Amino acid sequence: IDTDDICIDTPIGETVDNSGGSNSQKATDEDGITGDLDTSAGTPDNTDGCPEGLVSNDYTYTNPISDLSLPDPTIIKADNGNFYLYATENIKNAPILESTDLVNWELVGTAFTEQNRPSFLPDGSIWGDEWTYGIAAPTSDNPTGPFSDKGKLFQNNEIDVQNSIDRFYIEGNGKNTFFWGSFIGIYGHELSEDGLTLKRDTQKFQIAGTAYEATYIYKRGQYYYLFCAWGSCCEGANSTYQTVVGRSESLFGLYLNKNGESMSDNEHEIMIHGNHLFVGTGHNTEIISDNEGKTWMLYHAFDLNDPTGRVLMLDEIQLENDWSFVEGNTPNLSWKKPSF
Repeated sequence: IDTDDICIDTPIGETVDNSGGSNSQKATDEDGITGDLDTSAGTPDNTDGCPEGLVSNDYTYTNPISDLSLPDPTIIKADNGNFYLYATENIKNAPILESTDLVNWELVGTAFTEQNRPSFLPDGSIWGDEWTYGIAAPTSDNPTGPFSDKGKLFQNNEIDVQNSIDRFYIEGNGKNTFFWGSFIGIYGHELSEDGLTLKRDTQKFQIAGTAYEATYIYKRGQYYYLFCAWGSCCEGANSTYQTVVGRSESLFGLYLNKNGESMSDNEHEIMIHGNHLFVGTGHNTEIISDNEGKTWMLYHAFDLNDPTGRVLMLDEIQLENDWSFVEGNTPNLSWKKPSF
């Protein structure tokens, strides 16, 4: 790309001084909003002389990438090469969106209809792709559905974990493992071979403390990275939600911060916090690698210009000294597009 052809006149985002060690925070300081505006990070050199209001759409994107309210997004890459995103049902029956580049998304349907919604909790709502206070496992041969109800995995009172929401599934070492939990602890459990039931003669186990929800685990090199959200998710402009991370050499922990403190004790690294444009920055999707080997994460946030719904955000996840980070630890307004 010839950067002389790119023109950007919008700020790239907030940055904070990350020099000198850990950015771990205690619950008494959970907003984490610090630092000065820096319009240079990730930006082509020639930002002078842009026509007013012009941002190139050829090589850059602008957050939010969708103004639809899409809380708790999750994403898959299908056999056709396209990406499919699913979200909590602010859009009735759980919306499905499709994209070829992670930036431009089209609403293509819903996972369910009034006729085929999971029925084990008739008065429930679909939250983070599962039912409130219980988790189901609907399936489909097509990423756009229709999805068929295969019944529940469990309800709160059957597994003794209150707030049984925000599931995550991972395969490895010949096992199917399932993680979930919301501010009562992050728990895991081995699943059956088909992934639709809890494996017999196995027990749940805990990998993180009571400050977290929205689990996602990513393996890179020798480390597993546990991404979670903490803070208040759903209070509009007053939301304090942030994306945090710890790492471990084992899927089952201990997950530690840079100081060697454990997420079991609610210690972590802040990866994405709010700024003067976006707050409530959490509940990230799976990490996706592009054709250049760069890694990307989608998550939701409240746009302070209109904090009535949780909009869809995209940021590049970078690695330094085997620690994941987003530039400035805060949402970027504009950034170079993924390469697909």
